[in-house]
Amino acid sequence: MRAVCPRCRAEARAPTAWSSAWRCALHGEINPLTPARLPTADGLHAMAESAKVPVWLPWPLPAGWLVSGFTGAGDERTGLRGTAIALSGPNPLGGPADMLIVAEEPGVGLGAGLAGLPGPDPGDGFATCQPHASIKYGGHEAPLWLVESDGKAVFVGEVAASWLWLVLWPDTAGTLLMEPLSLRDLRDPGQDLDVPFGALTRQLPV
Repeated sequence: MRAVCPRCRAEARAPTAWSSAWRCALHGEINPLTPARLPTADGLHAMAESAKVPVWLPWPLPAGWLVSGFTGAGDERTGLRGTAIALSGPNPLGGPADMLIVAEEPGVGLGAGLAGLPGPDPGDGFATCQPHASIKYGGHEAPLWLVESDGKAVFVGEVAASWLWLVLWPDTAGTLLMEPLSLRDLRDPGQDLDVPFGALTRQLPV
């Protein structure tokens, strides 16, 4: 398969007879990031089936928002150690907006890479102040902290033993998190959601 490094988007080197790991020339062994998948119900279900971390979806979606793509970091041997769902819709302050919701194991670097940060994790100084936002999942609230990033609003927290990143373009779209965002993990059983899909976003690698 064609794959890139989740941190720097450089082409990943496939496993060889001597190593089962994918590699990046800069970052060493990685969980390979595959091209964005067209937003369909079957594709979303397939990603949830192979994910070892949550596959987060805001539900109900914000008014006027659609799922506009998804991708994952990992391979058939490891399963997906990082997942990202893209959504597109109206910015509460005017114009269009995009959101990426990322779940990942520590060290994968998918969230930082999509946020344009060096990563692989939020970095020094994270969570040293009062949280800036929160999400709801399973009847509980989890705090999120704003991480500085040019032109984007980037919120990070830890939910279900994994990093949770929310990356929003433009940064004014961060006003969507003025109230706690309710999330579903699409791996959870017994869900029959009528998810609306839109055109493939430009915010994921293709």
